[in-house]
Amino acid sequence: MWFSFWRSRDRLSLDELRYLTDQLQKVQIVNEFNKDFVIEALRSIAELLTYGDQHNPAYFEFFMEKQVMGEFVRILKVSRTHAVSLQLLQTLSIMIQNLKSEHAIYYLFSNEHINYLISYSFDFRNEELLSYYISFLRAISGKLNKNTISLLVKTQNDEVVSFPLYSEAIRFAFHEESMVRIAVRTLTLNVYHVGDDNVNRYITSSPHAEYFSNLVSFFRKQCIELNKLVSSTLKNPDPNSTSTILAAVDEIEDNLYYFSDAISAGIPDIGRLLTDNCLQLLILPLLLPSLRMDNVNGIEIGAVTSLYLLCCILRIVKIKDLANTIAAALFCPPEAYIPHFEAKLNGFTSGHGFTHESQLLDNNTAGEVDGECLRVTVSDMATSSHVHPQDLVTQNDCNGSHLALREALLCYITTGDDVQVLGSLSVLATLLQTKELDESMLDALGILPQRKQHKKLLLQALVGEGSDEEQLFSRGSSTVKDGTSTELDGYLQRLKEQYGVLCSFLERGTSPHVNRCQVLDALVSLFCRSNISAETLWDGGWLLRQLLPYSEAEFNSHHHELLKGSYKNCTSALLQEIRGVWPDLLITVLCDEWKKCKRVIEASSPRKDPKCILLPVQKSFSEDVISGESSFTAGDRMCESVKVFVLLLQLQMFSLGRVLPDHPPIFLHQISLKILEQELLD
Repeated sequence: MWFSFWRSRDRLSLDELRYLTDQLQKVQIVNEFNKDFVIEALRSIAELLTYGDQHNPAYFEFFMEKQVMGEFVRILKVSRTHAVSLQLLQTLSIMIQNLKSEHAIYYLFSNEHINYLISYSFDFRNEELLSYYISFLRAISGKLNKNTISLLVKTQNDEVVSFPLYSEAIRFAFHEESMVRIAVRTLTLNVYHVGDDNVNRYITSSPHAEYFSNLVSFFRKQCIELNKLVSSTLKNPDPNSTSTILAAVDEIEDNLYYFSDAISAGIPDIGRLLTDNCLQLLILPLLLPSLRMDNVNGIEIGAVTSLYLLCCILRIVKIKDLANTIAAALFCPPEAYIPHFEAKLNGFTSGHGFTHESQLLDNNTAGEVDGECLRVTVSDMATSSHVHPQDLVTQNDCNGSHLALREALLCYITTGDDVQVLGSLSVLATLLQTKELDESMLDALGILPQRKQHKKLLLQALVGEGSDEEQLFSRGSSTVKDGTSTELDGYLQRLKEQYGVLCSFLERGTSPHVNRCQVLDALVSLFCRSNISAETLWDGGWLLRQLLPYSEAEFNSHHHELLKGSYKNCTSALLQEIRGVWPDLLITVLCDEWKKCKRVIEASSPRKDPKCILLPVQKSFSEDVISGESSFTAGDRMCESVKVFVLLLQLQMFSLGRVLPDHPPIFLHQISLKILEQELLD
């Protein structure tokens, strides 16, 4: 008899499941004396049910017959220790994740047992318990579909009034532990992708819609923290600063990819909520004003960080209304976004500006500053062979509040430092490549590529829309006539009515042709600057390649003269390298850089990620020449000079409509002859 009592049972048998269930039913309270047995019983039941799901349906039939889920809930109620709660959550997570039978999942989610466990008041001061709880919720969300989700919600008059899985999970959406935040986001995405209309209305209505505003507020804090890191690095460079900034950038981009994933679920209200909150909490009050006013009126983000964040938002968050509203907002000055900002418009003088030089020459007002637009001043000295084109750029402050933000971007290109130039170029390039942006908006900004201009005009001519087809081949042609496009008008009106942004641009209007001229002027002036790195100039070359129309009206002889003058200056500097440390490598480097530069400016997209503008940069070698420099430094300076020389030559060639060869033109070997001649003289 005693032998029969102690006879071992098969660990994976149905008898073992019966025995464990029977023993659990006898437990009246869980304490330190019996907790180990209860924990082992819960673990074993999960193992047995997983095994039975694959081999014998009788296991789960017994589980249902004995209402073991009810026993789990009862055990939790009579437990006095965290260890049992931990094991119970783990047991259920294992069961939910591994059970393949839809019948089994339906049973687990029915009878309100799961909802009771979700809503149970666990002591989350225990971090391990919180981790198991979040894993439990995520496991449930992994089994959601249009059938199972109905078992986890409560409805009234066909409307969802309670959804514990979602409402409890988003309580931990901003937990300090990143793994908890990631799990919650996975859960919410699983809910969004189910596609249940009743659930969608529930999560996008008050009070649960506040989750999206809280999400953007949390993201805003991360943006401010990133700016602190960037500012601190600029003041006190540190060897570890790059890795620290990149870690913060990864979190920023992860948040934006989460926004994008939520939008991709196809719930229109989520896109609307994210758009409104991003504009109201982050972009309009913080990022856009920061482009012009660092550390003014409580602005907590610098211009460089704002440039990066705008690039990221446009590149990752694919919402048409958001992209077009940002583009329209660039036509307004920063004071439009700050209610308590008192703009001193009376008697102001323009901080910096440039407009098309043909207008300057026509009016004989070169050097005059216009308060309404930006300009590069071009004088008769541009035709001189001794001209220094960088001297033609008006060096003024870009912080005047009256200038529109679009003009601020161009202002940074003409007078900003290397980082500001790269940031502004990145924003313009990102706008140009944003598929959600209407082409008419790109045209209004002055950055609609020539191929798209001709394509749209051709389509209009074919279907008989717009003006006559001669417009397609006319000088200064545009997809819209001078004046604000319908789309831009609509988004500016929306900024005024929905977000309270008052922009005088509504009354002033715009000319796409003039705006394109402004952009071209800014880029040409950039190539005339000697204090900008070659890498950044190459990015400017890519943008010019996208925009350059072969039209005398927009890119004319004065632009060519400026480029030619800058090219001559660069050639003189390059010839000085003959007396340098590396004259024998000059031709080899030149041929290599020619190929690289050609690939860069002819590429379909810029080669640099916008995050590079946040990282510490080295000083441009063209800024000064240090006596007694090392051969390594001299070599870097020589390569820098070659890069600028190659870029300027290629810019001149394709601005004249020529095809860039794969190898440097033959006449470049004249430099080689110069080197040989110099060696013979020495």
